[in-house]
Amino acid sequence: MRSLRSLTAALLAGAACLATAAAPAAARAQSRAELARVIRRLVLGNGLEVVVVENHGVPLATVQIDVKNGSYTQTPEYAGLAHMYEHMFFKASRDYPAPDEFTQRLGELGAVFNATTQEEDVSYYMTLPSDSARVAMEAMASAVRSPLFRDDELAREKEVVLGEYDRNQSGPGFDFQQEMTRRLYPGSFSRKNVIGDREVLRTVTPAKMREIETRYYVPNNAALVVTGDVRPDSVFAWAARYYGGWARAANPFQANPIPPIPPLSADQGVIAAAPVSATTVIVQWQGPSVRRDRASTYAADVLSDALNTDGSRFQHRLVDSGLWQSVLVNYYTLDQTGPITISGQPAPGRAREALEALFDEVEHIADPGYFSADELQAVKAHRTMDAALGVERTSALTHTVGFWWAVADIEYFMGYGDTMARQTPDDLRRYATTYIVGRPRVTGVLLPTSERSAFSFTEPELAVLWRKVVASRPAPKPATPATPVRTTTAGRRAGTR
Repeated sequence: MRSLRSLTAALLAGAACLATAAAPAAARAQSRAELARVIRRLVLGNGLEVVVVENHGVPLATVQIDVKNGSYTQTPEYAGLAHMYEHMFFKASRDYPAPDEFTQRLGELGAVFNATTQEEDVSYYMTLPSDSARVAMEAMASAVRSPLFRDDELAREKEVVLGEYDRNQSGPGFDFQQEMTRRLYPGSFSRKNVIGDREVLRTVTPAKMREIETRYYVPNNAALVVTGDVRPDSVFAWAARYYGGWARAANPFQANPIPPIPPLSADQGVIAAAPVSATTVIVQWQGPSVRRDRASTYAADVLSDALNTDGSRFQHRLVDSGLWQSVLVNYYTLDQTGPITISGQPAPGRAREALEALFDEVEHIADPGYFSADELQAVKAHRTMDAALGVERTSALTHTVGFWWAVADIEYFMGYGDTMARQTPDDLRRYATTYIVGRPRVTGVLLPTSERSAFSFTEPELAVLWRKVVASRPAPKPATPATPVRTTTAGRRAGTR
């Protein structure tokens, strides 16, 4: 199964991959008016939200189910089981009770199918010839409504998931990534740990799968997204037929509320050595919640783009100067405190100098005039162009719509482009001063094993380095006193006519 946003992989593959992993919404900057022409929506009586995107460009359809599950629902005792459940989805169900019967049926339909587990969304999709869209919706309904959790299939999938865990753990950045997350989200690690805990995975039982199903796999906590060569009225009719009898349940987040993530109260430093070829630096802050501070999430995206633009002041100071090989800024939009991340590789042998320059530059990003209106306009225009291309790729749009439904809501997705386009330099300054400039952070350095002894910092020293950089900056020059002006009458300077 495709799953697990992996920062480890991003670290090893370079900073560019981190941005790809953490920004699942290439199509999100389309205007509301443009999206309203292609998106139809209906909420069934049981609370299931149905979204249809009609596109007859090719005779294919994608059927996807999104569930508000994911790691944020996990207590330590369930760490990793949202992902385990994902692996059991395409297994035996009431209508396909034999092992592999369900996947064999999908093969007969010519379907390409997969699933993804993220922090706040678990999604399942199948893409197939559009004349099989109705059958796909019926099959998906059986999987989501009546899973059997056979012992033999769970035992087999448990080994598959443990294999994924072990492959991740064997990566040179795994422990570093885990420690960064643990420090950034104190007391909430299990709710950010998608890969989970190996012992929890090893001892999984059908009863725990059933508990997840009972709590979260209910129609009023799910969305059905169908895109491609389909007619909305037909999809709505099939949705009512196959999903209308799915019984509404209690709101899972009233009985099991997600505890708020404690704010980061102090700076943290993480230093690790591993068999990697280059030093990687990651600096993270706790960012805004898309439900509690929606306005800041738009500014966050524009600010990240502006800082990442070639030729920007930020890139010129850090990369064009030769201090850094690359630096990337990213905000990952989530409801439960999405992270703000700056990551990159300093030039060999210049880690300290590069860090000091980075910390100094970060403290300037909220300065008046740091971004010009023209600079921001170019950034927003680029996002709009990406959006238009994203809507053309209907199957990718399916995943984008599902993700935003789970993390925020469809209204956020529909209005994103228009609101993003209205962001001003003042909006960016407000966001930067609220979440980044002068705020507690976690600074991590992953070093090649051979360079660890030459890196002189301890973790406490690394944690407060940015404060020392700020303290060492020359005091701003006092403003030159204005020449006293003698007035003879209100508002008139002496000597003027």
